[in-house]
Amino acid sequence: MRISALLPSLALAASFSVALPAHAETPAEKGLAIATEADHRDLGYGDSSATMEMILRNRAGDEAAREIRVKSLEVEGDGDKSLIIFDQPKDVEGTALLTFSHKTGDDDRWLYLPALKRVKRIAGKNKSGPFMGSEFAYEDMGSQEIEKYSYTWLRDEAVDGVNCFVIERVPADPDSGYTRQVAWIDQAEYRVQKVEFYDRKQSLLKTLTAKDYQQYQNKHWRPGRMDMVNHQTGKSTTLLFKNYVFGSGLSERDFDQASLNNAR
Repeated sequence: MRISALLPSLALAASFSVALPAHAETPAEKGLAIATEADHRDLGYGDSSATMEMILRNRAGDEAAREIRVKSLEVEGDGDKSLIIFDQPKDVEGTALLTFSHKTGDDDRWLYLPALKRVKRIAGKNKSGPFMGSEFAYEDMGSQEIEKYSYTWLRDEAVDGVNCFVIERVPADPDSGYTRQVAWIDQAEYRVQKVEFYDRKQSLLKTLTAKDYQQYQNKHWRPGRMDMVNHQTGKSTTLLFKNYVFGSGLSERDFDQASLNNAR
């Protein structure tokens, strides 16, 4: 389930059906079926790019903005590849995060720090750390592969007037910063509307909301806005997306470690 629209993941072949026989459908089976359908509906996007404004907000409401470019590449048989490049302000210009998501095993992440002129590998045990001072963790910044979670359907419920499936997913990775996540996925298009993240103490840590969805290529839905609120610190981060482009011909060469040094 791609909950990351970046990539073009928080974020979700329509031929798959979640209508399992009622007598055979357990909450776990239904939860997995919903997550699988959401994932299948986004297959075939190939590659995409967009511009993004990241707004950091502290407890007092003070804001700082960053201008970012995001690129992603669909990889057959594995997770997606993504590249996030900071353009503004000057003190973070050229900083870039390269992520190779995998269906099994740890994802690969490299962070390029232009001030140090070096590439730093982000170890799996550090993926729960905050990404560039935001309320998004490193593990939030790649495609969320369904094989890495167990699922349970909890209930059907409307959020902001939209009828949704509510499913719980539990990460298999012990290094995850989350013990579980609860996601509201709309029943019409299987788009993520809201996700609650629970920390290692089982307390509610953050809530993600996604809105202003637009459809591209008559198939792929992407949100125009995502908000992550940290309930424990009072901080929040808003991501505003625009200028989506699909099928521009990005290749594996645009997503290797050498591309980090040339990210400007």
